[in-house]
This record gives sequence, C-alpha cells and structure tokens, in this order.
Amino acid sequence: MTAATTSAADSAVPTAGATRVVLADDSSLFRMALTELLASNGCQVVAQAGDAEELLDAVERERPDLAIVDIRMPPAQHLEGLRAAVLLRRRHRGTGVLLLSQYLEVAHLDELVGRTARGVGYLLKDRVTGPDFLDAVRRVAADGCAFDPEVVPLLAGGRGRRDELADLSPRERQVLALMAQGRSNAAIAGELHLTTRTVETHVRNIFIRFALPDETEHNRRVLAVLTYLRSA
Repeated sequence: MTAATTSAADSAVPTAGATRVVLADDSSLFRMALTELLASNGCQVVAQAGDAEELLDAVERERPDLAIVDIRMPPAQHLEGLRAAVLLRRRHRGTGVLLLSQYLEVAHLDELVGRTARGVGYLLKDRVTGPDFLDAVRRVAADGCAFDPEVVPLLAGGRGRRDELADLSPRERQVLALMAQGRSNAAIAGELHLTTRTVETHVRNIFIRFALPDETEHNRRVLAVLTYLRSA
C-alpha cells in the first residue's frame, strides 16, 4: 500500500443524496481536479486510490455508487485498472464502473461487460473536461451504460458481431451506436437531424429485430446495447 489512498474524511463534506464515488488514478493532481469537478456537480468522492489494490480495498470498505478507474495503473502501468474493474464487476454488482483511459484498450472489455452492460462505462480521458463525462457519471451510477464514441466501433467490430446486426437497417445501426454511447432519444435525434418520434420508431424496431422481452424501456435499451457490444 502507498499513501495515495484517501478516505471520506479527506474528501468534500458529505451531501445528502450525493452520488458516492471512489476515484482511482495514480496522478494525485488528476484526482484532485476530478474530485473538485465531481463535488461541484452533486457527487461525493468518498475515497481515492493510487493503484489497483487500493481501489479494491476502498470499494470493499465504502461500497460506493460508482468507481471511476484509470485503465493503466501501477505497478506496471499496463491494464491493472481494467483487471481490477473486472473484479469489481464480479464482486460488487451494486457499484457502477466507469473506466477512463488516454488510449483505446479493448483487452478484457468483453469480461468487463459480461452478461449485462448495466452499470459500466468507458471514456477517453479527454472527455473529462466536457459534458459527456458528467452525463456518463450519472448514467453509470444509475445502472445505465456509457461508451466513448471511439470505443464503440472497436467493441462492435469483433468476430461474429456483424451477423448480430444483419437485420438492422443502416439508420437503425446508427441509432444503436449512439444508444451504446449512452445518448437519450432526444440527443440521438439532434445528432442525426431526426425528430424524436422518428428515433423512437427506430428504437422500437431495434427491440423487435433483437426479439427483446417486453420489459421497461431502460432494460430493453441496455439489452439492445449489450447485443451490439457482444457476440455469441
């Protein structure tokens, strides 16, 4: 263990109803900046960690709503954060995991997603300064999903995935790709210059083509995204 771990007592004063976050990154300056950003947007960083072992210990201790994890962490600065995130997904289903990275990494991401894309996200670090980051924090903490636009094609481009999408029209594939980024119907409409009603029709058609069970809208969106991200 190093001195990088910070407990809730070192974080901002608790706010009633705040999203509780464990933040893992080996850069103390990055953690400090991100803590301030989160605190000013309705979140409370209850612990910080500088390596994967500290991250696992902090989540076990604090049981947060969300863990924000850098993919590359000490000691090797390779995929320690990603491997720890896979363990967190197995051990703590109530904690969302939002990965951050300076580089596109696809190793182990199928393991991370597992059988459900609920409560998981992956953004490139340059998104942290924009609105996509806070939107992803809220979505993943609320058991949704959020994937970086540059990550989605890599996840969807693996062996067998084209067959999964064979019945979709080109427009439906565009809509589904934006769904995988965590976009709402209104946001998808704005991106594709469509009406919200048209997007709703495309989303319904996707549900039908994937033969998804008649569950809540949220659950069916997650299942559709999971079908997009994974293959048998």
